[in-house]
Amino acid sequence: MATKTTAEKLATIQQGYTLEGATIELGAAIIDGELHKDAPVRLPLAMMNRHGLVAGATGTGKTVTLHMMAEQLSTAGVPVFLADIKGDLSGLATAAVGSDKLTARTQGIGQPWEGKAFPVEFLALGGDGNGVPVRATVTSFGPILLSRIMELNDTQESSLQLVFYFADKNGLELIDLKDLRAVIQFLTSDEGKDKLEELGGLSKATAGVILREIVNLEAQGLEKFFGEPEFNTAELLRTAPDGRGVVTCLELPTLQTKPMLFSTFLMWLLADLFEDLPEAGDLDKPKLVFFLDEAHLLFNGASKAFLDAITTTVRLIRSKGVGIFFVTQTPKDVPADVLGQLANRVQHALRAFTPEDAKALKATVSTFPLSDYDLEETLTSAGIGEAVITVMNEKGAPTPVALTRLRAPESVMGPADDALVRSTVAGSALLGKYGTAVDNPSAYEKLTGKGAAPTGPAAPEPSGGGPAGQAAPAGYDVDAEARRIEEEILGRPSSRPAPTPAPAPRAPQPPSEPQSQPGGMMGDLGGVLGGALGGGLKSMARSMGTQLGRELLRGVFGTSSTRRRRR
Repeated sequence: MATKTTAEKLATIQQGYTLEGATIELGAAIIDGELHKDAPVRLPLAMMNRHGLVAGATGTGKTVTLHMMAEQLSTAGVPVFLADIKGDLSGLATAAVGSDKLTARTQGIGQPWEGKAFPVEFLALGGDGNGVPVRATVTSFGPILLSRIMELNDTQESSLQLVFYFADKNGLELIDLKDLRAVIQFLTSDEGKDKLEELGGLSKATAGVILREIVNLEAQGLEKFFGEPEFNTAELLRTAPDGRGVVTCLELPTLQTKPMLFSTFLMWLLADLFEDLPEAGDLDKPKLVFFLDEAHLLFNGASKAFLDAITTTVRLIRSKGVGIFFVTQTPKDVPADVLGQLANRVQHALRAFTPEDAKALKATVSTFPLSDYDLEETLTSAGIGEAVITVMNEKGAPTPVALTRLRAPESVMGPADDALVRSTVAGSALLGKYGTAVDNPSAYEKLTGKGAAPTGPAAPEPSGGGPAGQAAPAGYDVDAEARRIEEEILGRPSSRPAPTPAPAPRAPQPPSEPQSQPGGMMGDLGGVLGGALGGGLKSMARSMGTQLGRELLRGVFGTSSTRRRRR
């Protein structure tokens, strides 16, 4: 194969990044050691929901890359979510000040630069930090994600799913950790032993292990992350009055002691968005771009059920207009099934100091298309603020690989002033909604008798001294919900019969048992839920009966938000 001249390489990149629609400007190409500002490298805005990867060794500029991309997305009217683990991205709220060094860089790549501030919303997980508190109810968080935080094994995870099933079936609201603790204590008590035996797959010994793990979470102070008011993920989709997308920064200053909690909460946000958003098809720009920093924390030691659920979410959320960018050190930090769905790649420099580093370098090179670069040499010699890039063009094909000097952000690179963050939080419309925790009557009060159960259509009827069954809310269309969930999970039209006009009102009749037909909805959905949620729910998914609607409300991760339950 003949070696290309510099002019030929330049023409290849210029042609490959000539795009028609709106774009995110990433920088200018470096070819044969020379910077070419007449060879801009771009990412089509419409392709950002094809997901992406921003990777590179520590200190190579990944955070600045997120910063720069978030600015342009906001300007284009696209809301952005950033997991701001170190607080470095809060500078988006402050306009940067120019310097001679900055001017030289921006002129070199042909970037018209102007200091700007961007609309930023600061969130803090459980109120741990400077931001509007973000909480989730335990029932919304679901058994798979909670098992991840508790580091349960597969058997214990499956058993926890049975506990959630019991609580759902009996109208026991799991709002915070004390609710979950109360349910397990009831099941392991003399009063609840019959209920425990009915669950079959849940042994008293395993329930005791789960109970100890819950107590351990409480001892670590993690109970403040669970409760009400629950954060509505629709808040992430807002735009400012001037039309720019709001950049939401979520921080957890004590990440060092709670890395699993942080990464799993990020996945809860994504799962809740996935369940809430309607199908959108191909859009001119995404509804939201979600940057998931320290992505390796999400996958380390993850169960098969957890990995399967991540893969499903990443694959399907694209059609709902959400783009996900995983941020980590090397592509090998991301499972192959997920990595294969990340069409846009920004790879900063890698180090090759050890044999393990060398293996990671070779693996990274193998994930790129053929190019005119010696990628092993390029990736180890790239400077700070430079990256090897290939993205999906408007026709769905990969663009040429280009070593790129990246654009400079127009807001402050680094933490914002604490006073600015506090004033921004104090003026946030979200503070009134989520600033103060509330403790409504729930499973703990029902089981211990220390508070009155809520009244209204959703309140269960008392039955002796234990929890009682609860019917679906009035007006709840079980068949419609079953069809919707089946189509989303199985990716094909529902096998359930189309709805027929409702007959005239009549006296309630006892519910009939669902027919179990090979290849039908109950069999297929039972298999899917069994695979995604673990063996503990497989038989339940195939024998749902009158509880069909309620169990179907649990999504791919076993999540079940208050909003969806009330619809």
